[in-house]
Amino acid sequence: MSCERILGTGIDIVENDRIESMIKRWSEHFLDRVFLPAEQAYCLEKARPSLHLAGRFAVKEAVSKAFRTGIGPRFGWLDLEVERNAESGAPSIKFHGKAAEFAEELGVSRMMISLAHTRHYAVANAVLLGESSSGVDS
Repeated sequence: MSCERILGTGIDIVENDRIESMIKRWSEHFLDRVFLPAEQAYCLEKARPSLHLAGRFAVKEAVSKAFRTGIGPRFGWLDLEVERNAESGAPSIKFHGKAAEFAEELGVSRMMISLAHTRHYAVANAVLLGESSSGVDS
């Protein structure tokens, strides 16, 4: 019988004003580079889109830290999608492309996400769980 273990953890905090500045400066170029269409649609319908976009940005950074890779050659922004449970509102992550391949390679069984935001900051925590004996250090 195998047991799930922690393969990695990550945390990130983002200033909401920084994301708002990026949106003003780069507009769709920034949004399309970092967020998938469903993420954009959800956030842009909110009264303060930058607050929700900052939260998703923080989740993606926290997840990349849990993998101990950062956003880069192993996988990019669009390989991670932050979803929201319709009933509970709880965030979760969906892996696409290179992130899905890397998660499978490492034996990832699930990822636990926590997300919070205030008027000024968004913070996210990610815990990578799996049954792999190789871990993310391999």
